[in-house]
Amino acid sequence: MLLLIHWLISGLAIIVAAFLLPGVAVAGFGTALIVAVVLGLLNIFLKPILTLLTLPVNILTLGLFSLVINAVIILLVSMVVPGFRVDGILAALLFSIVLCAVNLAFVLF
Repeated sequence: MLLLIHWLISGLAIIVAAFLLPGVAVAGFGTALIVAVVLGLLNIFLKPILTLLTLPVNILTLGLFSLVINAVIILLVSMVVPGFRVDGILAALLFSIVLCAVNLAFVLF
């Protein structure tokens, strides 16, 4: 039950973040739920590999390169999910930051 609630909150956070940013578009709530699933799966399976491969750069930037990894994963999601569009790496980076903040706000309140 908790997983379902978190999934719905993530979908709502994706809709809100897409509404706030001009370079991101989501076709609807169903698409946002699919984006949440695909983003979660890529974060589980692909992010540890990318983090390990870019570990020296991540250490040199004191962990800030993780934001770039998140943006790349969001760009991959936009290539896979129809109805979800991100215009570039900067929009993906801002979407990642806003999505994190909105998710945090929904979970805390």
